[in-house]
Amino acid sequence: MGPILGIVITLGMVFGGYTIAGGKMGIITHSLPYEMMMIGGAAIGAFVVGNDFGVIKQAGGDIMKALTGSKWKKKDFQDLLCLMYELLRVAKESPVQAEAHIENPSESSIFQRYEKIAKDHDAADIICDTIRSILMNFDNPHQVEDLLEKQLEAMHHESMHGGHALQKMADALPALGIVAAVLGVIKTMASIDKPPEVLGQMIGGALVGTFLGVFLAYSIVGPLAEKIMAVREQEQQFYKLIRECIVAHLQMHTPQMCIEVARRNIPGHDRPGFSEIDEALKQLKKEAA
Repeated sequence: MGPILGIVITLGMVFGGYTIAGGKMGIITHSLPYEMMMIGGAAIGAFVVGNDFGVIKQAGGDIMKALTGSKWKKKDFQDLLCLMYELLRVAKESPVQAEAHIENPSESSIFQRYEKIAKDHDAADIICDTIRSILMNFDNPHQVEDLLEKQLEAMHHESMHGGHALQKMADALPALGIVAAVLGVIKTMASIDKPPEVLGQMIGGALVGTFLGVFLAYSIVGPLAEKIMAVREQEQQFYKLIRECIVAHLQMHTPQMCIEVARRNIPGHDRPGFSEIDEALKQLKKEAA
């Protein structure tokens, strides 16, 4: 809702202020469809030329993500801590049982308690592949941390393609607005024999192109790209939590201490309280007993 509200406020303040100051909306509404066709069409065309289908598809999904926010909420962070606690506890007590859970997470009783996480391929792959490697004696904390850091960096780099592509579009929009304005001036010069009031309207229509390019760049597309990248950064924190749990486990901490180390690395607005996690872990222990 935040981005939609922001767009509504922007449109209301810009065009409301213009109207209150005595500006005539007729010139803008008359020129807007043609200018939008030129500027928007050129921007979309350049976007398609400069990006492959995967990035285009990702950008479309990212726009929806910017409007709805991160897919990981506070409860999901708590669920991930509980999932990691159960897996690390089983891995510490019985590596054979842990192997059964990570080899087939779709049938694992532990994973199925956290269905949203189990269905996320990135989260499930990081957890299962890393614990599998640990069970095969790849258990040096520094090496595992370095491996996970590189994997997370690659994931993060790939997730940012859509936001970066939209930011490049935003950077190009002011120049495309000038292109549309120049075409409007060319049209005006071809009608130089018209009365001054007609020429004034034509020049005003041409300047709508410059306005539209700058307005879209700095009030719509640019902020949308920033929002997308902020959401992606927030989602990346979720995957980093897995790394913190596993590295703490390799440093020979108890499963409960591993969860506390990870909990403290969660951003404040998503971080569950100590008492919340403690209560959730007590409940898991009761169920296990």
